[in-house]
Amino acid sequence: MAEQTFQLDGQQLAKICKNIPPDADDQLLLATLQALNPDYPMRLAKTGAEWYRLGGVIDSVGERIANDLVEWTERTYINCGKNLQTLIEHALQQKLIATRQTGNTLHFVVQTGAKAEDFVQIDIDKTFEIPDRYLVDEFNPPEDLEEFIDPLDPECITSSWVGTPRYSYRRKTDVAIFMDEINKYHVEEHPAQRFLDDWNRSSAQQKNHLSDDWIIRPYRNTGRFGEQIINVEIINTQQKNVLQLEDINGKRGVALHNLISRFDRQAGYPFAWFFYMVKGKLVQPNCGVAVYKDIIGDFSYLPERDVAVLKDWIHTPYSV
Repeated sequence: MAEQTFQLDGQQLAKICKNIPPDADDQLLLATLQALNPDYPMRLAKTGAEWYRLGGVIDSVGERIANDLVEWTERTYINCGKNLQTLIEHALQQKLIATRQTGNTLHFVVQTGAKAEDFVQIDIDKTFEIPDRYLVDEFNPPEDLEEFIDPLDPECITSSWVGTPRYSYRRKTDVAIFMDEINKYHVEEHPAQRFLDDWNRSSAQQKNHLSDDWIIRPYRNTGRFGEQIINVEIINTQQKNVLQLEDINGKRGVALHNLISRFDRQAGYPFAWFFYMVKGKLVQPNCGVAVYKDIIGDFSYLPERDVAVLKDWIHTPYSV
């Protein structure tokens, strides 16, 4: 029997997002995606923080004038003979209202193999649109098109929902393939790749899939010569109540081992403290130094695979 592979392309995902009405817990969307790939368990790993964007234009009774405020403004400005005052008067006469979009990005993960990088991540935006402000404040009119589109001190109005919430497809990332591409653009090993490699050779990999507690955030940044560089960030999705590791100053041996063991139990897998430390979350770098001093001295409480990872970090530290 041929091996099953995960199937869902961007076009399919965009169509699904268009046809599925959002619900409070996004279970209908999850169930629809899962039904198309029953051999690969899928889950909602993280709901991102709320963001907002410029929306469109409506009239005073809520009728849609345009979906895109920026496009409408530029087009209407041209139709007004590139006369800002004419554009302002038009907006005032029609009592036009600018909307804004608020939403969250939903991060779904599908584990496709045993290694840390063997997962597919699907990012979908869940968006609401609300009336934000009168397009023009007659007592404080804009001085240029930029201020017309996004004023510093807008005349805000009481919000009520416009239309219905909707899903929109953002991206699908096959992490193994994506990391191969990332590595082509970096002479030295990318910290995110090292994080994945360290997971694969540590005791954490024996207990958990990396995607159970960590996902990635692809992004672009500008290089020193203006070139666009593809980059990636490791994001923690842990839902358990993991507390900041206690101050380890003066602690060694059994006392230090007990602290990192308690942290690992809270996180749900061994050697968790190391990965939180590399991320700079809840565990300070001095913990790694203290544990290393223990294990090259009189104490031996880490498996050899974890000792090897920690030793490499001591000799060549990195963070993500």
